[in-house]
Amino acid sequence: MAKKSLANKSAGLPEQFLRRLTGIAGQSAYQAVGRTFVERPTTFRVNTLRSARQEAAQALGDAGFRIREIPWYQGAFVLLNKTKRELTETPLYGQGKIYIQSLASMAPPLVLGPRAGEKVLDLTAAPGSKTSQIAALMDRQGELVANDNNKVRFFKLKHNMELLGVAENAAGWRFTLRMEPGAGLCREYPEYFDRILLDAPCSAEARFIEGDARTYGYWSERKIKEMAYKQRQLLFSAWGALKPGGTLVYSTCTFAPEENELQIARLAERFPAGSPAGGARLSPVDLPGLKRLPPVAAWKGREMLPEIKKTFRIMPTNEIEGFFVACLKKI
Repeated sequence: MAKKSLANKSAGLPEQFLRRLTGIAGQSAYQAVGRTFVERPTTFRVNTLRSARQEAAQALGDAGFRIREIPWYQGAFVLLNKTKRELTETPLYGQGKIYIQSLASMAPPLVLGPRAGEKVLDLTAAPGSKTSQIAALMDRQGELVANDNNKVRFFKLKHNMELLGVAENAAGWRFTLRMEPGAGLCREYPEYFDRILLDAPCSAEARFIEGDARTYGYWSERKIKEMAYKQRQLLFSAWGALKPGGTLVYSTCTFAPEENELQIARLAERFPAGSPAGGARLSPVDLPGLKRLPPVAAWKGREMLPEIKKTFRIMPTNEIEGFFVACLKKI
C-alpha cells in the first residue's frame, strides 16, 4: 500500500525508475528518498581565491540577503530569501567572489583532499564548480589540469575559471585547460597525477523533479547502459594517469548501481593488489554531517565486493541531492 501511495505522489516519474529505486534504497528508505524529487533552494560557496568567507557573508547581509551556513562545509551557504537571479545580480557574483553550486557537488573535492604543490586532474570538469573548489583547496599552489571534450561546455568552463581567478598567473601555480576526449588526455599523462577527480557524466537520476518532464524525459535503462560504458572507459583511463600511491575519487549524481558500485567493482577486479598497473584499494569515505544511504551490496544477482561498503551514497533531502562518492588508492 505504501509503495502505491508513493507511486501516486510521484506521478510522472518513470515507473521503471521507481521500481528500481525500491531495490536501490531499500524498503526502509524508499519513502524518504521518494519525497526528495523537488526543486531545492539556491546554495552557493564563497570563492576564497577572491574573497574571505566573513567578507562575503557580511556584504550579502548588508544587501538584505538572509543566508545560513552549512555546518559540514565552512563557506557554503543556503539562500533563505530572495531569488537565484537576485543573487546573480550582486557585485559579489559578478566579481567571482561567490559561486552558485549544489551542496552535494561540493562533497567530492572534499573527499579528494587536494593539497598545495600537488598535481591534480579534473577529468570531466565543465562548468568548473569542482575545478574552482579544488583550486581554492590547493590555495592556487601546484598544478591543476581541467578537461572537458564538449565545445560548448568547455567555453563555459573557460569563462568560469577566468571569472573565479583559477586561470590567473601566480607563483607556484600552473593551470591548464584542455578540450580532449578523456581517454586520449590520460594517455598523455602516464602515472603523472597525485590526485584525480572523475565526476562522471551520468543519468542524473538524483536531479529528477517530480512533475517536470524536462528532468527525466530522457531516462531509460538503455540510457543507463550507455552512460555506464562511457564511465568505464573514463575510469580505466584515469587509473593509468594516476601515480602509484595516488588518490582517485569517482562520483556521480545518480542512483543507478550500474553507474556507481558496479563501476568500482569492475575497476577493483581489473586492478587487484599486485597488478603491474597498480592495485585499486578502496579507502573509506567519511562525510561528517551528511546522512548516508547504504551502498548497494548486490544488484541483479551480482554480489559486490565487501569493500564496497567504504563508498558513500549521500542520502538526499529537500536541501541536498543524492550523490555517490568512492575513493580509491593506487597501491
